[in-house]
Amino acid sequence: MATLNFALKNNTGSGTVWAYITGQALDNHNALFLLRSDGKTAYYPTSPSSTMSDLGADCAIPLGAPGSTKTITIPHLAGARLWFAQDKKLTFYLNPGPALVEPSVSNPADPNYNLTWAFCEFTWNDFQLYANLSYVDFVSMPIAMTLTNKAGATQTVKGLPANGLDQVCNALKAQNSKDNAGWDKLIIQKNGVNLRAVSPNTGRTLNSSLFNNYYEGYVNEVWSYYANNTNNTLTVNTQASAGDVTAKVSSDLLSFSVPGISYTKPSTGDIFSNSSGSFAVSGNATKDAITARLAAAFNRSTLLINVNQPNGESVSNYYKHPVTNHYSRICHEVSLDTRGYAFPYDDVAPNNGPDQSGSVYDGNPQLLTVTIGSSSSTSAKMSTVEEATPVQQPLENGSQRPVENGQSKDNESKPSRFHGLRRFVDKLSRRKSNP
Repeated sequence: MATLNFALKNNTGSGTVWAYITGQALDNHNALFLLRSDGKTAYYPTSPSSTMSDLGADCAIPLGAPGSTKTITIPHLAGARLWFAQDKKLTFYLNPGPALVEPSVSNPADPNYNLTWAFCEFTWNDFQLYANLSYVDFVSMPIAMTLTNKAGATQTVKGLPANGLDQVCNALKAQNSKDNAGWDKLIIQKNGVNLRAVSPNTGRTLNSSLFNNYYEGYVNEVWSYYANNTNNTLTVNTQASAGDVTAKVSSDLLSFSVPGISYTKPSTGDIFSNSSGSFAVSGNATKDAITARLAAAFNRSTLLINVNQPNGESVSNYYKHPVTNHYSRICHEVSLDTRGYAFPYDDVAPNNGPDQSGSVYDGNPQLLTVTIGSSSSTSAKMSTVEEATPVQQPLENGSQRPVENGQSKDNESKPSRFHGLRRFVDKLSRRKSNP
């Protein structure tokens, strides 16, 4: 069976840090997989008779003293996550299936809610290793990644600086002082200390009234812009076989040149979640490609300044409108190389444009080094985008982005997420469970 080594470096300053590996074992019929605490032995849970059952094995991998590196070995995995916890171990449960009940940041009753933890995502299959930093749900402990291939070439995502969480929280407070929209409500503290900053979508799960109608005025502007001026025609490059498609607003619908594809005005919830209402996954490949690019444009608020999406656009124009996804803006600004998944379609980019998603990938991986606690000894971010953002390239051969197949304790189904340029689907088939 093929295996790959990960090197996990503890740069937190704490000697009590654990790692966990979860995913689907591709060479074992996609069985639920965890790695045991020795960092090399597979654990395949059996289906329990009841929900919220004990995991049944020790899968907390100790990382050792500050500055030390622990090498672990994994098989081919899809929809995998590498979790880190500091000071206290995480609690995972099993539901019948078996299905994994993962830690939650959107359910205060979850035993992990008040703990310090974070994760990154990866898939390793016959085609490639793909890994990325994820801020889609929340920001907490800094994580950085370096992928070395068998030829010795490396790719790096630097992640947040050592004090990145505090920087994000301070910037959210500053933004809220400008627009009083509720950005400070995304900050979760424990005993007066910042524990994490959650995304607007997660924040709305915790507080359903948060950001009510936040995007309504901007959406109305966009609809008017593409309805009233005959020169304003929206062009979306699907970056797929459909190529460029055009759209105008008529009868309050944004209707595309492809028959049967149109959109009602998206709500704030649709825009932040990228999975409901107008932006729900349809199963029509062309529409879902358009949806990814529309949703990205709304989160970045570029539809009034660029009629060619996502091409003809510069990263410097993202988030310039007062109504925008300021959480995403702040995550990118604070990150040492401006990269990291901050909303579900954050991998949408112009053709050959700079990567936003904080990903590394290679068809011949040798070692993935993951640093928890920031790879940088300084809290200063890089000074220029050009130094930090490699070109985003589409992946071919049907490569698949992680399929997250765990279960959440949020008492709600997690949405499917179609991602952009790589055309991957995250099928978050998380059934409801009781806390």
